[in-house]
Amino acid sequence: MSSVNRSIAYIALYTALYGAFGVASPFWPKFLETRTLTSPQISLILGAAILIRLAAGPLVGALADFIAAPRLVLASCAALAAAAALSLLGAHTFWLLLILFLVQAAALAPTTSIADALSVNIAKPQIDGAPLEYGWIRGAGSAAFASGTVVAGQLISPRDLSPAIWINAAMLIAAVGAAALLPSADPRTAPRSAGSAPGAIELARLVRIARFRNLILVAALVFGSHAMNDTFAVIRWSGAGIGAPAISLLWSESVVAEVVVFLLIGPILLDRLGERRAVALATAAGITRWSVEAVTNSVWTLSILQPLHGLTFALLHLACMRMMSASIPSNVAATAQSVYGFAAGLVTAAVTLSSGFLYARYGGAAFFPMAALCAAALPFAWFGLR
Repeated sequence: MSSVNRSIAYIALYTALYGAFGVASPFWPKFLETRTLTSPQISLILGAAILIRLAAGPLVGALADFIAAPRLVLASCAALAAAAALSLLGAHTFWLLLILFLVQAAALAPTTSIADALSVNIAKPQIDGAPLEYGWIRGAGSAAFASGTVVAGQLISPRDLSPAIWINAAMLIAAVGAAALLPSADPRTAPRSAGSAPGAIELARLVRIARFRNLILVAALVFGSHAMNDTFAVIRWSGAGIGAPAISLLWSESVVAEVVVFLLIGPILLDRLGERRAVALATAAGITRWSVEAVTNSVWTLSILQPLHGLTFALLHLACMRMMSASIPSNVAATAQSVYGFAAGLVTAAVTLSSGFLYARYGGAAFFPMAALCAAALPFAWFGLR
């Protein structure tokens, strides 16, 4: 497959996947509310979905490696998620909604990890002498997520969120088709030996790679530090008298910065700084971002801080993908990506659970512990990723 066709296939996959997330994920709580569920029931369903994603991601990622069929597993998961989404349209009872949400959460959990495993393995300059930059592919996904949210917001009403679900299912079906267009595995990939076992043995092999251990720790701490911002930033800004239009612009700044770093700035920084320095820069940006946000609600200051999201998320993710591409064997790539996602999700969940107590007691100063998480990650980034 030519370099251009590979690029189109991967961009189509990421656009479909992240577009599906963008049209639906911001509106799931409201959808459940339209089913006359109580607040505790809504939180139970969404909380259970988070837990099932944490469990399903690594398990299905290991399965994809074990059977050496990541494209098939990815397509099957997307198809199952689409079927669950369509089934939600006819669901009205708590237990049926819970079951369908858990099915979709389990199906979606490994999709991005497997997609990253496939794209990182193929996005190498030596293939056909034509580079495929992962940042371009992932940036297309971020842009699709933002666009999907905007489009869905124009089509839904407070009482009818079905357009978002229809589009979600359609985009997931499109992801199934895009997965079928992906190139076959690199023939140079080492095959799995007969009798090789998945799960604990593969995980043990990964854990023995010191650079991988440090990368997982740094990524989990820095990504987890975003939980306070994701949960309470808008509440804090609104309480400080910042209007909805200004809040929307501030939030949009971070999304735009993420896309710009993925598509343009990130690959350049990685080429010039190298992965280790890029990770250290992202970690230092996190220390700065959360420390300043802890002491101010100034719109102008916040407008300067928001673009740092391009460093604290996008640049860090790009650097991690390059390091994993260089140090992780291709036949355990999906397992490695799943562990990467699981660790970040676990820390994010823990910080989210504690953020309510911290914010209630300390207000804006609750962002200082987020800076501390990044500070704890910095020595592992600098000394552990050599």
